[in-house]
Amino acid sequence: MPHFSYKGLRIIGIAAAVPTETVSVDSFIKDYGEEAVKRFSEMTGVKGFQRAKKHQTASDLGFVAAERILQEKEIDRNMIGALVFAAHSTDYRRPATACVLHKRLGLSKNCAAFDIGLGCSAVVYGLQAICSMMTSSNIERGLLIVGETITKMVNPKDRSGNMLFGDGGAALLVEKTGNKEDVIQISLKTDGNGYRSIIAPAGGFRNMDAPHEDMVWPDGYIRSLYNTYMNGTDVFSFTISDVPRTIKEFLETTGTTVADYDCFAFHQANSFIHKQLSKRLKIPMEKMPLCMDKFGNTSAPAVALALCDAYGNVQSEETLKTMFCCFGVGLSWGVAAAQIRIDDILPIMETDEIFEEGIINEPF
Repeated sequence: MPHFSYKGLRIIGIAAAVPTETVSVDSFIKDYGEEAVKRFSEMTGVKGFQRAKKHQTASDLGFVAAERILQEKEIDRNMIGALVFAAHSTDYRRPATACVLHKRLGLSKNCAAFDIGLGCSAVVYGLQAICSMMTSSNIERGLLIVGETITKMVNPKDRSGNMLFGDGGAALLVEKTGNKEDVIQISLKTDGNGYRSIIAPAGGFRNMDAPHEDMVWPDGYIRSLYNTYMNGTDVFSFTISDVPRTIKEFLETTGTTVADYDCFAFHQANSFIHKQLSKRLKIPMEKMPLCMDKFGNTSAPAVALALCDAYGNVQSEETLKTMFCCFGVGLSWGVAAAQIRIDDILPIMETDEIFEEGIINEPF
């Protein structure tokens, strides 16, 4: 597998933001019945999630998180040399959402900005892109922004997804320290054979004339071709086989063991999958922060939300040796390891932020 090791780089800020509207899974009892909702919540661990407003986007949530880091750290915005936005929930088909965020954050023209079209694995792939750029250039600081407003892509009649997914955004700031003890290691994998396992078939340029009508899919749930579909059986099988195998390969490659890590920030798919990964890898559950009970499966920002939920309100100069593991839509997954100071992990913010200028309903 591709493995990357970057010396002299450090994550010096992690922040996350969610919308203000909270949706409890109990609100679905009137539609699905108390027993079905209770069974769903017990299996997934999801008790509620945050839902974005009509014109609120992933970039709005990521912007709030990034702005918090820049202000908290008193960063000179002219020193941000790279901005990467990694998500599927983009503002437009074109231009790249990173360009919109570049404007909103007031960054210099001497800053490279681009999008990466990934969901669940966005943090590890985006971090690799930022680190690679910084290692081979004069860039001193790089900003990674991730986010999803996946609730906008789920059919309200699709009970397989409308209680599971939530919206959120996050930002990570990477700094070049020159200290060889600061090391970020990343391994990445892909299995394109599973591209249909999590998919919104229409809305891109392949199926531009697809019908918008709702229909009953073979799994018995109602959705249109513009909604997100997930084959739960395929995804579960992939998660409990390929993911732990990759983590074991990563440990072998880096010469580390589970005991060497203080925290395992894994994708917040559902609590049952977490328990399976904990069992197969012999990771103590107390080292695996969980937040899907509050925020559901948020895809791209999930691992950052987990860290900010667990450590954002802790005042400590202690350094956590952290393993990130992100997996899902693509199928795409990866593992990363980094040392992060607890004081550099900020509390989760709730926001109604909307970039009003970006709402374009007529020619200009």
